[in-house]
Amino acid sequence: MAEAHQARSAAAHFASGDSLSAYWRFYWAVADAQLARWLPAEPGRILDLSAPDFRGAPRAVAAGHDVVTLLPSADSRPRRPLTLVNGHARTARRTAPGRLRAVVGDTTFLSGFADSAFDGVVADNRVLSRHLATEASLVEIARVLRPGGRVLLCVDSVVLGMALLAEQDCWPELSFAPSADVLLVPWPDGSITRCFTGEQLGEVLTDVGLEPEWVRPRTVLSASTVEGMLSRDPHAMGRLVEMELRAAESDDYVGVHLLASARKPG
Repeated sequence: MAEAHQARSAAAHFASGDSLSAYWRFYWAVADAQLARWLPAEPGRILDLSAPDFRGAPRAVAAGHDVVTLLPSADSRPRRPLTLVNGHARTARRTAPGRLRAVVGDTTFLSGFADSAFDGVVADNRVLSRHLATEASLVEIARVLRPGGRVLLCVDSVVLGMALLAEQDCWPELSFAPSADVLLVPWPDGSITRCFTGEQLGEVLTDVGLEPEWVRPRTVLSASTVEGMLSRDPHAMGRLVEMELRAAESDDYVGVHLLASARKPG
C-alpha cells in the first residue's frame, strides 16, 4: 500500500517527468496542443528558454517560425517532439518550415540579444519557477520582445508547492503557504522552486510592464484519472487532450502548473 501511494505522490508524478508514463505522455500532448494554439499565425522569430527536454521548439519550426533555443551547454540538444499513436493530430502545414538555431546561454540574463529582437518568447517547462528572482527574468523577456510581441510561460503553482511541503512534513511552512507573498519550496532533487497563484503570476507580469492575456492551469485532470482512463482504453488519449483543453479554460487554478500568456504593449 505504501509503495502504491508513493508511486502516485506529487514528487513521483511531477518531479520525475518520466516521458514514458501514461500521465506524462498525456501532459506533453496537452502542452503541444496549447503551444500550437498560442503560436502567432504569421511566421516570426521565437526565443525558446525552456531547456533541451522541452519539445515545443520543433512544433514552432514546423509552423514556419525561426526559433532560437537556449541550451545550458554545447553537449545538450533539443528533444524531438513526442510522437503518439493515438494522441494529437499533426498540424496542417500552411507555410514552409522555419529554422532552429541552438545557442549556449543563460536563460536568466539575455544580454546576448538586442532589444525588441523577437516576436515571441516561450518560457515553458517551469523554467521561470527555477529562476527564483522571476521578476528579473521577466524584465529581460520584456526587453527582447518587440512591441506587440507575446510570451508564453509555465510555472509551478501553489497547489504543487503545498503538496510537496506536505510530503516533506513541513507543516508550519504549509500553514503559511496560501498567504505567502513569495513561496519557495524545496524540490525533491535538492533544488528550490518558486510557486505562484494565478493572481500572483498576473501581478508579476503587470509589474514588469507586460499585459496578461490569460492565466490557466496547464492541466486539471489528475494523474490517477488519466492513467485510469488510459488503462481501460489505450486509444483515449486524443479525447483526454480535448477534454483537458476545454477544462483548462476555466478560472479555477487547481492545476499543479500554471500556464500564462502576456503581451508587450505597443
